[in-house]
Formats: sequence, structure tokens, C-alpha cells
Amino acid sequence: MVLLTREQLEERLAALHQASLELVRNLSTDSVLERIVHLAREQVDARYALLGVLDEAGNLIKYIQSGMTDQEVKKIPYPPRGKGLIGALQDERRAIRVPEILKDPRSVGFPDNHPHMRSFLGVPIVQGERLLGQLYLADKQSWHEFTENDERVIEMLAAYAASAIVNARLYEGILERDQTLIQRNEDLALLNDLAASLTHSSDIDEILDHALTHVMNYLNVEAGEVFLREDESEMLRLAIVKGDTPEAFWMRDRFRIGEGMVGTVARTNKPIVSTSLETDTRFLRKSIIEAGFNCLACIPLTSQRQKVVGVMSVLTRASRNFDERELNLLTSIGAWTGTAIDNAQLHRQTRRLAVLEERERIGMDLHDGIIQSIYAVGLNLDYARVSLPEAPAKAREKIEQAIEGLNSVIRDIRAYILDLRPRQFNEAENLIRGLQRLAEEFRVNSNAEIILVGNDTSAVDLPPADATALFHICQESLANVAKHARASRVDVNLWSTEERVLLEITDNGKGFDSSRVTNTLGHGLNNIYRRARKVGGDVEISSTPGEGTTVLAWVPRR
Repeated sequence: MVLLTREQLEERLAALHQASLELVRNLSTDSVLERIVHLAREQVDARYALLGVLDEAGNLIKYIQSGMTDQEVKKIPYPPRGKGLIGALQDERRAIRVPEILKDPRSVGFPDNHPHMRSFLGVPIVQGERLLGQLYLADKQSWHEFTENDERVIEMLAAYAASAIVNARLYEGILERDQTLIQRNEDLALLNDLAASLTHSSDIDEILDHALTHVMNYLNVEAGEVFLREDESEMLRLAIVKGDTPEAFWMRDRFRIGEGMVGTVARTNKPIVSTSLETDTRFLRKSIIEAGFNCLACIPLTSQRQKVVGVMSVLTRASRNFDERELNLLTSIGAWTGTAIDNAQLHRQTRRLAVLEERERIGMDLHDGIIQSIYAVGLNLDYARVSLPEAPAKAREKIEQAIEGLNSVIRDIRAYILDLRPRQFNEAENLIRGLQRLAEEFRVNSNAEIILVGNDTSAVDLPPADATALFHICQESLANVAKHARASRVDVNLWSTEERVLLEITDNGKGFDSSRVTNTLGHGLNNIYRRARKVGGDVEISSTPGEGTTVLAWVPRR
């Protein structure tokens, strides 16, 4: 047995102490493993050293060796498989030291082209009850076998190695979690920015441009497109393309629900990822493949009603497999974008419906009022034509009636012009200036006299929203007077108290029976009520047939 001198023992202990410090300082798993192998080989004067790393299930997943050249390693047909002495070490979990490997009954020999090895020393790397790896050494060069001192040194080094490996893995886990947290924060920032830009727009083209630009920049892809569903049909129409080679995408601008990747995503409401468009039979657009695109992620644009309103695709030429995080991010973006599109479509439908309702109302008013008046003018003129030879005085009377009827029609048409050209309240001016503009226009477009009473101090400190509400209440009231009241005088009074600003519009027209009025949503009297109540105010309307109408509106001063 080889005995170490005192000086040699002190040198070995000093080397082990220095090695332990290096292992604890190093936080890279690969670097730690390489350092362990080299230290073990140096400390026991071994020709070969190998460290095997185990996974949670105890399978050998990684090897680091020292002593063989890269050429020698390449000649060996397969890496260690955990059999023979290596397997025994894993099963027994204690040090194994033999003078001749091939003579040990647990040995299974060496593969072809493997260097011949004689002496063997194996030590498990254990942390608590967990086997982290194994350290093997072969061919002690200064003696025919490894000694007990060698075994103790390697066991001590294995203990250091276990702590170093655990620390390195913990550090790498922290880095990985930190990177994951950073990535999630960036994803959330993207969703927040996108949501902010989408919620402030009701224009579908603008929504699509914002969403697609954000996604392409964030994922660093070369091209993107969005297909939208055409109303409630079974067709998807290409609405926008951004990025490289847009002409290749426009070669096919429509898909049926269920057709190709785009149609399949719309039908299933699930994303599709393809890493090889050339061999993917679901992809039906040869021009895009010819343009060099190879990878695709295709996601549904889904509204809050779980309705697929469109499909977004992003494409790249480089080989890329969109991971789970990216797909989850795209799915969230698809939900935000789909909801924004659905809201924009509902908003557009609401505006279209309002226009149709307004047209229907105007048509009914024209039919009931102006058209009947013109028909009466025609009858008077026809009567005058027939009466002219025999009763010229009666004919002149009918002609005068026709002239008066035409003047009445002109006044009615002017009233409709007043109603169909609404003026906006400019917040830069005060309320009394806005009311003066309305009064001037009313004078131009009607034959009624209008008197405005109020001054610049009547609406001091009035919030812009409240002032705007009173402006539009006055505007709608004057339009109603011009169309329906046939009044000769209108009085508009504006005054204030400590808590309220009040506006009163009174006419001496024909009035109406307020108990029999049906308010139609969005029009007429209900529109006046809605404007006042929207800013915390209210309206009182009183009218008597033959005596005129009074509209009294108030809003809070602050």
C-alpha cells in the first residue's frame, strides 16, 4: 500500500480545500462538472476519469470525461449505459474499488475501440437520499490499484461536488424563473399596450393594423395577415397583409369556413402551428410557399360571445416552432382583437340602424306634412285652372292659397335643413355664445321671432359636458319648434342658481297633448331627456294644445 508523506498529505488537503472553494464559487453546472472530473483525476493520479449525471428517475443523461481524446471518444460505438460496475455503483450507492476491472464478476467488459482499463474507483455523488451522479476513475498511474486514501479523497470531493451541483442547479433554476418572469412581464406589457390602442378605436382597419403590427414586431416575424368573416356568411375575406412579399398573399383572398388552415381555425376556434408549410397538406396557398415562407402560426380572433370574427396568421421563412408561451400570448391577443372587432362592428351596425330609423322618421314626416302640403297646392292650382274661364275671382283666390301653401312648404323644408345640419358646441366659447349662434340660424331658417335672454355670467364654472348638453337641448328644441309648432315667437332664457344652471325654451305654437306622446329612443323628446340625465340633470316639458310648449332643462353647476 502506498503511504503519503506528511508533506504530500498537506498538499492534497490544500488542493482539496482550494478545489472546494472553486466549486462553491462556480454557478455554471457544465463548468462545475468539468472541474470535478479534472480535479478527481489529478488528486488520485488516474489516467481516465468520467462523471455521469442522473435525472430524477435515475437514468444516466449526461457524461463528461477526461483522459481520452475527441478522436478516441468518437470511435466508441455508444456511451456508457449504466451496466457492469457503473450499474453496481448506482444500485449499491457506495464506493467501489477494484484492482482489475475484467476480473470482477460485476464487470461486463468494454465496447469496441474502448481503451483497456485495469484498476477502477467509483464513488456516488449523493445529496441526502438523492443520487445526483457518479464519479468513475480508472488506471492509477503511480500504483497498480487505487488506495483507501484515494477513496477517501474522492468521497470528499464527491461531497463537495454534490453541494456544488445542487447550488449550480438552484442558481440556474433561479435564472430560468427570473427569465420567465421577465418574459411574462414583457408579454403583459404587450397585451396592455395593445388593449389600450384597441379600446380607443372603433375603426376596423385601424384595429387590424395595430394588432398585426404589435404581433409581428414582438415575435420578429416577416409577414402577417388577417382574414375577417363576412357578416354571418360562411366566407372569410383577406382584410390586411403586412410584411414581405404581400402580393403572394393576395393570390388567394377568400376561404370558406373549414377550408384550409384559415378555414379550419375559424371552424374549430383553435390555433394551428405548422413548421413545414411545403409538406403540410392543410396549407392551400402555393404562392406563399414559393415566396420562401416555411413556418406559420394561425390563431382565431374570438369575441366575448365566443364567436370567431376572423383569423390572424404570422409567418416566417426561418425554421421556428412557436412554443406554448407564444401560443398562449397569441390566443390572448386574438381574444382582445376579436372583441375589439366585434365591438366596432356592433358600433357600425348601431350607427347604421340609427341612420335608417332617422330616415324612416323623416320619410314619415315628409309624407305626413310636406308631401300633403304640396298635394294640396296641386289641387288648388288645378281648381284655379278649371275655374279661370268662368270664375276668375275664385281662380285668383285658389292661386293665392297655392302661393301661401308653397311658402309654408318652403318654411317646413328650411326647418328640416335646420334639423339635418346639427351644429357642434365649441368648448372654447361659453354657452351663451353658442346659444346666440343657434338663435341666429333659427331666424334665418324660419319666420318666427326668437328672443334670447341671458349673459356671460349665467354659466360660469359650468363643466364642458354640462354646457354641451344644454346647447344640444336648445338645438333640438328649436328644431322641433321649426318643424312642428308653427309658432310666431320663441323665448330662450338662460339663468343660474348656486347649484344649477337652467335653460327654458318657450314657444307660442300649436302645442300638443303631452299625455299622448310616445317617446321614440334616440329621437324627439326622449333625446332631450337623455342628454340632460346623462350629466346628472333633468328636463320638464309642458304643453297645451293651441297654447304652445315650454321646455325647462337644468344641469348641476359643479
